[in-house]
Amino acid sequence: MKFKILLFSTFLLISSAPVFAANLRDSIGVENKDGKKIIIHKLDPKDNYYSLGRRYKVSPKAIMQFNNNASLPIGGIIKVPTDRPFLESSYNTPAKQQTTTPPPAPVKQPTPQQPVKQQAQQQNQQTVATQNNAPTQDYKVSAGETLYSISKRFGTTVEDLTSLNGLTSTTLTPGQVIKVRAGQSTAPVQPAPQTTAKPDATSVVLPSDSANANRFNANKYGLYEKDEQGVATWMDDADLDPNKKLVLHRTAPIGTVIKITNPMTNLTTYAKVVGRFTDNASTKDVLIVVTKNVAESLGALDKRFHVNISYGSPNE
Repeated sequence: MKFKILLFSTFLLISSAPVFAANLRDSIGVENKDGKKIIIHKLDPKDNYYSLGRRYKVSPKAIMQFNNNASLPIGGIIKVPTDRPFLESSYNTPAKQQTTTPPPAPVKQPTPQQPVKQQAQQQNQQTVATQNNAPTQDYKVSAGETLYSISKRFGTTVEDLTSLNGLTSTTLTPGQVIKVRAGQSTAPVQPAPQTTAKPDATSVVLPSDSANANRFNANKYGLYEKDEQGVATWMDDADLDPNKKLVLHRTAPIGTVIKITNPMTNLTTYAKVVGRFTDNASTKDVLIVVTKNVAESLGALDKRFHVNISYGSPNE
């Protein structure tokens, strides 16, 4: 009798082996719901409700209703209801889900650009060290000048000027004396070009002879080229002929010829300083006052517009 029982148990184990293998291959576990087997399935990239129905021989509609028509993300978990009794596969439920350790992330190899970046950083550090060791000199600020324009003139930076002078504000006042790194002046000095206008009373023609042209060589002949940026305005003044290229400036010597460029239109003209101006409602925060002729030559569309100016001024 014992032999028959042993033989029957062996036959039962052999016949259930394919079912056991299929369940492990198709699912990661089962659940018991009211005595019915619920298959827990981990989704593959090609899985959908219809493929799951064919695999487990269950109506796709039944799977959709059981899972509230949920989306099927790759790697997600879906439950498949069946009419099969839970006891038939209770021994198939895996005791513990195996976990796989992800492979270690590949070590990122240094790119060929890293040595180049390191070399650039070393060069920048050497440049900063050289600038910090350069001797300093005093510089008197003129009207309209800013830390930015001064830094460009002396080949340094706004941060260096601020640190060197212990400044807490970027605002400068005319006549203020600040320290700059000596021997770094990089302001280009170029001979002033000639205008093509005919030499009449309304045009300013720059001299072309060598004696007068040398007026614009900074330092050597007692003049220094100044570059300023700011707002210009044109106005009708009884003392200014609107048909001539004339300007008013706060500090430029009377008679100075100023090069004026409108950065919006990239148009340039030359005008002569004929006087000073003081602040009022129309000239507040203005760098230069011009005649209507100058404004039209620069293509100005508004009463106030931005300009870049350049002129020679005696060293102070």
